Amino acid sequence: MTFHINPDVCDTFEKRAGVAFSDKMLLQQAFTHRSYLNEHVDLPHTHNERLEFLGDAVLELSVTDFLYKNYPQKMEGDLTAYRAALVNTISISNAAKDLQMDECLLLSRGEARGTEKARQYILANTFEAVIGAIYLDQGYTAADAFINRHLTPHISEIIKKRLWQDAKSYFQERAQDEVGITPSYSVLEEVGPDHDKEFTVGVYLGNELVAKGTGRSKQDAEQEAANKGLDAKAWRKE
Repeated sequence: MTFHINPDVCDTFEKRAGVAFSDKMLLQQAFTHRSYLNEHVDLPHTHNERLEFLGDAVLELSVTDFLYKNYPQKMEGDLTAYRAALVNTISISNAAKDLQMDECLLLSRGEARGTEKARQYILANTFEAVIGAIYLDQGYTAADAFINRHLTPHISEIIKKRLWQDAKSYFQERAQDEVGITPSYSVLEEVGPDHDKEFTVGVYLGNELVAKGTGRSKQDAEQEAANKGLDAKAWRKE
């Protein structure tokens, strides 16, 4: 069978991840974006979307179990918010970057030239696909251990910086406390076809443009703008 990822790259990734695959083809599939198949019809496997589907379910169970056991005094609402912050695109893609997963990605030439935001989604999906591959290769215990090494440790920062709280709500709360103004949001740019748009939204305090955010929906872009606004104003409580 033909391997499209350099075996040395795979070995280096496995060492960083602390996982040794029995079936290396599963690992290659986890790193294969749908677009790559259009340019490489000789590929001996399909893309990573089914592995991503599986990995997403394993991830949710693992994180839920971790939070339940480690935060016994927290109620369901808080645990749900913590989980949402830990498994969102930003957190997962950051974990993927820490593991340098981008070095292993198999993408079409077009996708390889995509925006930073598009790459963020791809990396998050790939992280979940790798979890699915580990689960198939070695079972739940190994997949759970991988998640607890590379993702759940970020929960401390999430709680410290209140990243678990809805960013728009928190920014509004802080803006009203600090300057007595309710923030407003405005779409600054729309790029792409109707089925695959990327929005850029600005968050304002009066006439002041505090920060910009981008996303595949206006809501996602507003959340990112609010997050960046909190950093721009240094309004995160330590």
